Amino acid sequence: MKKAPLYSPSPRRPAARGPAEPAAPAAGAAAEVPAAATAAAEAAPPAGTRARWRQRVARHAAPLWALGGAALAVAAMLALQPAHRVVTQDDIDAAVRESLEKAPLPSAAAKAYEAILPSVVRVVGLLDEKDEGEDKPEQRALERSLGTGVVIIDNGTILTNLHVVSGARKIRVRFANGHESDAVLISAQPENDLAVLRALSLPDDLQAATMRSTADLRPGDHVIAVGHPFGIGPSVSAGVVSGLKREFRSPEDDNAGTKPLSNLIQFDAAANPGNSGGPLVTMDGHVVGIVTAILNPSEQRTFIGIGFAVPIENASSAAGMPPF
Repeated sequence: MKKAPLYSPSPRRPAARGPAEPAAPAAGAAAEVPAAATAAAEAAPPAGTRARWRQRVARHAAPLWALGGAALAVAAMLALQPAHRVVTQDDIDAAVRESLEKAPLPSAAAKAYEAILPSVVRVVGLLDEKDEGEDKPEQRALERSLGTGVVIIDNGTILTNLHVVSGARKIRVRFANGHESDAVLISAQPENDLAVLRALSLPDDLQAATMRSTADLRPGDHVIAVGHPFGIGPSVSAGVVSGLKREFRSPEDDNAGTKPLSNLIQFDAAANPGNSGGPLVTMDGHVVGIVTAILNPSEQRTFIGIGFAVPIENASSAAGMPPF
């Protein structure tokens, strides 16, 4: 019984052969056709339909040659194109390094300094003195001490060290934008060497510092100290927290029977006379302490790597602010 054909049942017409058209090769004879035609012939149905497939391949040899040539051309083009490579973490790191080399980002210390600078003030304690000569009845103000302060409330409330303004009859402050004002002492906390000032006139753009708790402060945390060392400033120095809950007694207080300062933050950011009262700041720009003292076993009042700051919790309580 004859099997049903697996190709289309559409009617077939025998092709008219012209004088230039070669005769179809006999079944089983070798025919010179393109590789694509050979592949098509090999894929043809077996047995009785194989001869008919060969006849079709022979009739359409030219289109098959064209199709094969196009396929080879596409393959060649693909071979010449670079292969797509998977982007790795090394590629990303290299791109980031190249970008930073072209436009370096500011350091963490620079960002912290920029954040705190609008709140830092220069503090000068003045002593009024009368000239004894009759030809000089006027008063003149003599500079007595120099230090730093930090604005903690935008109404002009400033934290500084008590020893910066102690005994002064007049206090002057200079804000970051250059505005100068007289200030008054509104409260003091001698046990922590802290004083709270209030400026009598304010700049229009006054900004108060942001304070944060020292509860999560750890040795090794990066900090900056901002102030006016020896009257130069504002200046910034960077370092780390060296220790917590330290004690310090000033050499001037050795024979006075006063208690040492306690619960201090020890740090190694450079601080010198004039830094007193300035803020100790974390890398997020938040104040965690008020610089109060430096340790130097010699008679020189210069920094050797050990500074102390009063925790901001103590400082805020001196200003009547709620604890953190």
